[in-house]
Amino acid sequence: MKLNRRIFIKSGLGAGVCAMARSHVSAAGPRRESLAQLDKAAAAPVLKIASIKSPVKIASIELLRNQRDFLVRTTSTDGAVGIAVTNSRAAYLYPILQQLIIPFFIGKDARDLESLIDGVYVYRSNYKLSGVALWCCVAWVEFSILDLLGKIMDKSVGELLGGVIRRGIPIYVASGNRHTTPQQEVDILAKHIERTGAGAIKFKVGGRMSNNADSMPGRSEGLIRLVRKALGDKVTIYADANGSYDCRKATEIGKLMQDHNINMFEEPCPLDHLEETKCVADALSIPIAGGEQETSLRRFRWMVHNSAVQIVQPDLHYNGGFIRAIRVARMAAEAGMTVIPHMSGGGVGYVDVLHFASCTPNIGDFHEYKGGLDKTGPWYDPPLRLKNGAINVPTGPGLGITAEANILRDAKVVE
Repeated sequence: MKLNRRIFIKSGLGAGVCAMARSHVSAAGPRRESLAQLDKAAAAPVLKIASIKSPVKIASIELLRNQRDFLVRTTSTDGAVGIAVTNSRAAYLYPILQQLIIPFFIGKDARDLESLIDGVYVYRSNYKLSGVALWCCVAWVEFSILDLLGKIMDKSVGELLGGVIRRGIPIYVASGNRHTTPQQEVDILAKHIERTGAGAIKFKVGGRMSNNADSMPGRSEGLIRLVRKALGDKVTIYADANGSYDCRKATEIGKLMQDHNINMFEEPCPLDHLEETKCVADALSIPIAGGEQETSLRRFRWMVHNSAVQIVQPDLHYNGGFIRAIRVARMAAEAGMTVIPHMSGGGVGYVDVLHFASCTPNIGDFHEYKGGLDKTGPWYDPPLRLKNGAINVPTGPGLGITAEANILRDAKVVE
């Protein structure tokens, strides 16, 4: 698919993105960037930490637990501390974290974080385990080290990653339902908009990795036909198939989405069937999104180089952290593509997305919020608030969690 500039702008994916894309996208479609250009973009330094002149040796990295919440705490030999919250997968991935990831970082200079992220991949043949399980653990350590460096510099993670360019991030609210009728689902989406003021929503189609089967007969088609009429033209609408279709069926569903002005078609085909996803992208004008469960920078490069998607979706946990996600975003920018990161799980995953969106030039207009602000918002100073469909980006050093946050008070080390 050659993403027409008019379609790209009309889709509601972002004035900020359009400014970056303008140099790459002509009336005939996006310029196909060479692999060398993509490699150069991905290899450019990410962190802005030159002001730290002395080594920051890592003395310890610990996994902590506070009831259902897990945290990673990194401490330097000088006593600096960084804290990051994991996603829920730490409950069963902790042996990989403790045995294969943490030992590599002990004694290293935290200022070398970018090269350490690459080095841990080959440590003890970790590449043989490459996937979400491995890269989640790397991400949690990276988050905690970035928090430590941010506290040393008294700067937020966004400032460390290139500079904060936006202070408030508009959200979309996603419904995970597949058991509702089209009318029930539209009613739920309308309530989400009323509750949050969100300017965008996302609903589910298909049956999730279901080989073309719907969750109930005719649900997806009925919902697509109803949702735009029910919610109006001012709302940006995304649809997510979670890999439900092959190319033929996804193209059929996608054409129906085009007819009803849906703004994005996410993961139409199984996550690892990149050729089928490209087949869909080639057949449609609606922007195709993908990459939420991708853990290979080379496969991301293939997706960008071959226009298999137009919206790239690295997950900040699944793909190994902020640095690797920024490498993906820079490759996408070379091809005039936008980035809407996937958010895994609940907890403070939305805060990780806030930080990433605060400093990424080719970011999309809306980012996922799954709730939880009433619990986690007070952990930050100033507290995080959802107002007029947007959440303020934390401004405190590092990830921004305050030392007084109740998640820290009763946390115990996991042996």
